[in-house]
Amino acid sequence: MYRDMTCGEPRQTDAGKVVTLSGWVHRRRDHGGLTFIDLRDYSGLMQVVFNEDSAREAHALAGDLRSEWVVKVKGTVQERRAGADNPDLPTGTVELIASDLTILNRSETPPFEVEDELNIADETRLRYRFVDLRRPRMYKNLKLRHDVIQAARTYMVGENFLEIETPILLKSTPEGARDYVVPSRVHPGEFYALPQSPQQLKQLLMVSGVDRYFQFAHCFRDEDLRADRQPEHTQIDLEMSFVEQEDVLQILEGLYTAMVKEVRPELEVPTPFPRMTYAEAIERYATDKPDVRFGMEVCRLTDIVAQSGFGVFEGVAKSGGAIRAIVAPGCADYTRRQTDELIEFVKSSGAQGLIPMHISADVSSVDEMTLEDVRSPIRNHVSLDVLRAVANEAGAGPGDLILIIAGTESVVNVAISNLRGEMGRRLELADPNTFNFLFVVDFPLFEWDDDRNGWAAMHHVFSSPRPEDADLLDSDPGAVLGQLYDLVLNGVELGSGSIRIVDREIQEKVFQLIGHSPEQVEERFGQLLRAFQYGAPPHGGMGLGLDRIVMLLAGEENIREVIAFPKTQAAVDPLFEAPGAITDEQLKELSIRVVDSGG
Repeated sequence: MYRDMTCGEPRQTDAGKVVTLSGWVHRRRDHGGLTFIDLRDYSGLMQVVFNEDSAREAHALAGDLRSEWVVKVKGTVQERRAGADNPDLPTGTVELIASDLTILNRSETPPFEVEDELNIADETRLRYRFVDLRRPRMYKNLKLRHDVIQAARTYMVGENFLEIETPILLKSTPEGARDYVVPSRVHPGEFYALPQSPQQLKQLLMVSGVDRYFQFAHCFRDEDLRADRQPEHTQIDLEMSFVEQEDVLQILEGLYTAMVKEVRPELEVPTPFPRMTYAEAIERYATDKPDVRFGMEVCRLTDIVAQSGFGVFEGVAKSGGAIRAIVAPGCADYTRRQTDELIEFVKSSGAQGLIPMHISADVSSVDEMTLEDVRSPIRNHVSLDVLRAVANEAGAGPGDLILIIAGTESVVNVAISNLRGEMGRRLELADPNTFNFLFVVDFPLFEWDDDRNGWAAMHHVFSSPRPEDADLLDSDPGAVLGQLYDLVLNGVELGSGSIRIVDREIQEKVFQLIGHSPEQVEERFGQLLRAFQYGAPPHGGMGLGLDRIVMLLAGEENIREVIAFPKTQAAVDPLFEAPGAITDEQLKELSIRVVDSGG
């Protein structure tokens, strides 16, 4: 028997018990006739004492111990003497007086200490992930992920959902990102594709009579990475038959409330989750995934400054662009250096720059302010009336800082929403202990793609238009609103869903609008269209990012911290050194020849 208790279990009530513990040597401290080690396993730390007088052989062996050696220790639990306890440890009131020590395995010097606070490169952490995962924080994250999955599964089964696994090897049906492809040995020159999502499969399940489906689906997308993206990710995928949009949203609210309650019961989750239209979200927050834990809403200044006499504003307004602003409360004393930092920040989001407008804290109101009460690059280019109108429209007051961005609508929205988030963090406006879920609804069904010079699906091609907008598919596709919805949490999009198209004619119309030829439609989506001809029930669902909700619940800023074996930002696995080359023999079996692209 290697252990009869874990390292984090012993308490004062166990004093006098003879127990066996096993784990890793976390630290060793020598004090002459006494040697102390902190023994660690997944459950925590236990102080072990080797006394030369009472256990000479074990004490001598303990002198050889090094960090991360694996050992088994037998001894007696006893209370620590007064003043020697450690209030930071659950086991801090007791220690194990060792009688026997067995070295189970030795370790080379680890590449970094097994401590939660690390300052090392991510590549090093991932190369030695088997050491990195020993850290308490990382184990806690894995345990949290497990608990979230179990809470979700319990809720879904309780709501009569059937858990069904769908295939990983399919054919390529691009859904917005590049596919990962897998060559077929038995069909030379042909390829499978790893699914970007189980979208068609879950719709086929609905046509098959599976009333409610869910799974923890592995999805693969060959796209540029960022903090909340990985080449492979897991989503909570669900689909329901004979439902309208509100039915799906009610299930989602119950699911996420249950998950948070199970793993973070101390968090405040306001319910019911509010609904906000896409148009309102863009107008108030300049993004379709707003953090609504704080105000600082975005205002439009275009009409106010279109004829202000300031060339930049007039040029942007004349070209059909946007001039938008936020107010940073109490920040009028920001220095030139601080505003320069903000300028660089918005440039990283694509904006040309930022115009700050400081309002003196000494003025009684913006209607009473003079030119001397304003510090801004535009002060000498516009009238006092314009400055007052800008301040009033923005909702600014004495001591506030107005931050203005001008440019094309899309660039301004991205930059001003990112700036709002940055100022919210700097000013600590958002309560970290509040989870504000939000449903964003009524998205446009299509968006214009300048690169393709044509329409693209806002979410995906299977989303249904609102019934009242269906006639606009022929006359004004840009005005069609879809039965689309996103779930947003504290400024992070958790997932997207929709009520699906079940009419073949409408589905083919959507394919046509986004530029798919009849041959492409048949090749990529023929199986789904054929299914629609055999009695498809109305249905809808959602794909929800499991990694993202676990990241937020864990208080992490990168989904790599909640995935056991993730890839780097460059889509590389340093542990297995993947991707890597395969042998010439394997290439021959697959009928593949590698050609130098010249890059």
